[in-house]
Amino acid sequence: MSDFDDILAFIRVLELESYTKAARRLGISKSMVSRRVARLEGRLGTRLLVRSTRGLAPTEAGRTFAARAACSLAELQEAETEVKKGEREPSGALRIAAPLSFGVMHLGPALAEFAQHYPSISISISFSDRFVDLVEAGFDVAIRIGVLKDSSLIGRKLSPIRALLAASPDYLARHGRPATPRDLMQHRCLSYTGPGSEEQWRFRIDGRWYAMKPPGTFEADNGEALRDAAAAGLGITVLPSFILAPALESGALEPILTDFALPERGLYVLRHGGPPPLRLRLLVEFLAERFGPEPYWDPCWRKLPAETLPHAS
Repeated sequence: MSDFDDILAFIRVLELESYTKAARRLGISKSMVSRRVARLEGRLGTRLLVRSTRGLAPTEAGRTFAARAACSLAELQEAETEVKKGEREPSGALRIAAPLSFGVMHLGPALAEFAQHYPSISISISFSDRFVDLVEAGFDVAIRIGVLKDSSLIGRKLSPIRALLAASPDYLARHGRPATPRDLMQHRCLSYTGPGSEEQWRFRIDGRWYAMKPPGTFEADNGEALRDAAAAGLGITVLPSFILAPALESGALEPILTDFALPERGLYVLRHGGPPPLRLRLLVEFLAERFGPEPYWDPCWRKLPAETLPHAS
């Protein structure tokens, strides 16, 4: 910041035509002002101020430099004022990356409410299940579901994300209700194939994790499509409860194999390192209160087993 201090000292001396007045305005000693101006002249290799019978006056180089420097200083001061104002009155832009199904079903309505509370904050949301690099893509924050991996990003867990198996009453009436995960090998299963998907379904049986590859002829990279296919009686699916909740509440789907725990993941908000601006701090706190610590879409889980899988990916 020495360059900035030197330029500021020169501008103040020129404006006030006095080292003494400039020192008083800057809150430093007269000798310090003189050293800063001299240091600036030394760096530029030319005199900027000369004394005349009428006092201090700029040289030709001094006038040219002052015209440019004054504009730059004004912009810096305006930027500083804007930033400080943003810390008192939340404003500015937030670019948010979010997964598709969760974003549309739950995050979108939450952000609409947030925007009503803070009308001076502009929000831009991108819904996609593909992985995005926050820095390269220019996002301020990302909402992600899974297990956090080591990175330079700062993450906060908002709530657990639990999954369960479900099928329509019609399908269960026609094909029977499986009693154990192994029984699924005799059923039609509907599998998710989107980013982060796994070929196997995993269950906790007698204290150990059991994995199986479900048989089936229907796959999709969208959870809502799988939910609707299950409701149509095409088979059994395993999906996050935030997707299944509406169909479970309406009776279109029934939970099955609820005595066997499935891997539990988390809902996270990720941001860049460093002190976050006020608008981002407010967003994180709002989402934490909205979605956690226990998600509102999970009343069915209060009596169902769930267990975290530490090394899930």
